[in-house]
Order: sequence, then structure tokens, then C-alpha cells
Amino acid sequence: MDETGVLGLLEELSILLEDAKPVFGKGNLRQVDINAAFEIMDEIQEMFPSEFAQARQIVRERQSLLDDAEAEANRMIEDARSQALTIASEQEIVRISQQQADQVLADARELERQTRAGAEDYADEVFGHVEQSLDTLLNNVRRCRDRLNANSVAVNR
Repeated sequence: MDETGVLGLLEELSILLEDAKPVFGKGNLRQVDINAAFEIMDEIQEMFPSEFAQARQIVRERQSLLDDAEAEANRMIEDARSQALTIASEQEIVRISQQQADQVLADARELERQTRAGAEDYADEVFGHVEQSLDTLLNNVRRCRDRLNANSVAVNR
């Protein structure tokens, strides 16, 4: 689903409210097709589980990448150590191999750190979009309730 799904529906709901006909003699009150408003709100509610599932899938994929990078780093370290032991007839060769293995490990850990930070930033961004959508939806619902309550008060007068 694209990022504008919920925001598009919220915009559609706003248009529905703005385009509603005024109540005769009450310029600040409008007649709203309640079924259309509820249909839009139902669609919004249906989209949220999908967006949450997408965010979880992204986090899982990022974790899988991290796990693969760590496994590859461990294989590279084992290969470096194995080669070092095979060639280790002289002390200098062993020392150089250990330095290289340590560098590979340090590089792999840095790659893991950067990848994890990127995944966390992306997940935070996705949750930020969801939070913003929820805030907008909540504000629109409050506005609708306020208008409905205002209609009720006006009708009871």
C-alpha cells in the first residue's frame, strides 16, 4: 500500500464534510451523508492493519539482512583464521592474519551497526507516518463529533 492511502481517505472525508449542504437557516451546520462518512472511516480502519504488517515485514527483512551480514562476517573470520593456521609456519604470518581477521570483524560489526541503525530509522519513519495518520484521523473524528453535537444542540433548541 502506498503512503497516501490513509491520508487520501482522510482528504476524501474532509471533502465530504466541506461539500455537505448547509442546513436551512443554520449557516454553520451542514447535512452530511453519514453512510458515506462511515464507509470512508471503515476503509481507513481496514488499512491500518496492513500498514502495521508492512512495517513489521520491513523490520523482519532488515533483521534478516543483519543476520546474513553477521553470518557472512563469521564465515569470513573463520576462513581467515583457517588460512592463518594453515600457513602459520612463521610468527609474522600468524600476526598479519590475525590483524586481517580483526579488521574484517571490525568492518562487519560496523556494517551491522550501520544496517541496524538504518533499519531502525526506517521503522521509526514508517511508525511516524502511521502516527501522523492516526492523529489526523482522530482530529477529523473529533471535528465530526463536535459538528454532530452542535447539530444535536441546535435541533433541541
